Amino acid sequence: MASLKFLLFLFLSYLFLHASLAEITCEDLPTEVCAFSVASSGKRCLLETAVEKEGYQCRTSEVEVVSMANYIESDECVSACGVDRTSTGISSDALLQPQFTTKLCAPACYQNCPNIVDLYFNLAAGEGVLLADLCDAQRSNPRRTMIELLSSGAVPGPVSGPFVGEGPASAPL
Repeated sequence: MASLKFLLFLFLSYLFLHASLAEITCEDLPTEVCAFSVASSGKRCLLETAVEKEGYQCRTSEVEVVSMANYIESDECVSACGVDRTSTGISSDALLQPQFTTKLCAPACYQNCPNIVDLYFNLAAGEGVLLADLCDAQRSNPRRTMIELLSSGAVPGPVSGPFVGEGPASAPL
């Protein structure tokens, strides 16, 4: 009887190991785990509004993660970092929210969730801000963080058109 249980244990272990080594294709993921996942190809998965049907669908983005593939973010990291798996777009605007940067920069996220940190590192870099500097500023003076981001030109204000009566500036020929 004990040997039968042991064989069953080995068989089930083999199945779970085999399943854990399976390749991740974004389009095959359930929408509940799509956001913050990385396909086997190394490209990020993103949640989009479905065109053909109601609801959402998981798609492969063109954004490649350098050092990570075949990865589904843990619920612990999603919670620790303050991100939302049901968001259909990720932007650097979240970095302007003190509650978000507090969670992102906290050790529970910053030191334990490299996938999410890498994503927001790249978003911040795209805005001309280093995430490490943002986190240092957030830890030392959270109110000042917003001012530093805005003054860096990271998130420009609304763009207004020409005044009434002014035409577009002419470009040199």
